[in-house]
Amino acid sequence: MASGAALVTLFSACGGSSTSPDGPASPLGILSGNFTGSGVQVVVAGSALTDVGGAVLVQSVAGVFLVARTSASAFQAIDGVCTHEGCTITGADGTTYVCPCHGSRYNRSGQVLGGPAPASLRQYQSTFANGVVTIAI
Repeated sequence: MASGAALVTLFSACGGSSTSPDGPASPLGILSGNFTGSGVQVVVAGSALTDVGGAVLVQSVAGVFLVARTSASAFQAIDGVCTHEGCTITGADGTTYVCPCHGSRYNRSGQVLGGPAPASLRQYQSTFANGVVTIAI
């Protein structure tokens, strides 16, 4: 039987830190997405997506997505669920997404930058017209 000190050490080793050498991750803004049957639509106005480099967490009945504005007319959309244990990714450290559960880190394209995540996040095609980003699903 493990001692209490050993259990504390065991659990703290995988105990969820969303901090980085530069400090804690900042929370992402959250937007609601409108599921259209073939995609999820997100209104850009009034959000962090107004500016190039801005990113948000989009919640919809079709799932959660991380969306970043990469240019005046382009957006990157990826799955918002960490591949380690299924936590929703809610923070960012600069252009790096950070999972709040165990600190996995992903770039804006969804590639793993630091574990324990075992795989990259799924990418989705997106289009932008009339102030609305549409994530194809």
